[in-house]
Amino acid sequence: MDNNIFDLYAKRHSFYNITNDCPLTAKEIENLVQKSLELYPSPFNSQSARVMVLFGKNHKNLWGITQTELLKAAPKEKAQAISDKIASFANGHGTILYFTDTAVTQALQNKFPLYAANFDNWAYQCNAILQFMVWTALANSDIGANLQHYNPLIDDAVRQAFNIPNNWELVAQMPFGGIGATPQAHSVENIKEKFIIKT
Repeated sequence: MDNNIFDLYAKRHSFYNITNDCPLTAKEIENLVQKSLELYPSPFNSQSARVMVLFGKNHKNLWGITQTELLKAAPKEKAQAISDKIASFANGHGTILYFTDTAVTQALQNKFPLYAANFDNWAYQCNAILQFMVWTALANSDIGANLQHYNPLIDDAVRQAFNIPNNWELVAQMPFGGIGATPQAHSVENIKEKFIIKT
């Protein structure tokens, strides 16, 4: 068995200490994300995932929006902790926004009513696969990233700021950048408690 793919999986971590320094150019990151979009699997080849990559002032603007919306909703005593956390994402080089196209899902629900209840979950599942593919590809290029979910709190403000189509539903935010510090290895539960094989 070729273990190279598992070595790549092992490089992928949640890097929270990220910097504006980045080993790849914006064009190279664009190509990396586009290639992942071409290759990820989806039910009925629906290809419902959508992606927006933010650099520079747009990247900073996203996290400014997120901080503003969080501070509106959170207790005052949490303000400093929230600001510090959001600043750690804004310190990165860019952010990848992941969406699912609800128009695609609705069309499939209408076309295949027998499976209508499943298509929303399937859309999220294939989006998660895309996220993992991009995350692993970034890790292979020595780029740190983490995955955040401030939706739906930020949905309306983000839609307005970046002119997002109404049928694009925000699923996740992935800030990325240079690796400022390597996180500690996470513990792994006993595999025997999580895995069953029957012959």
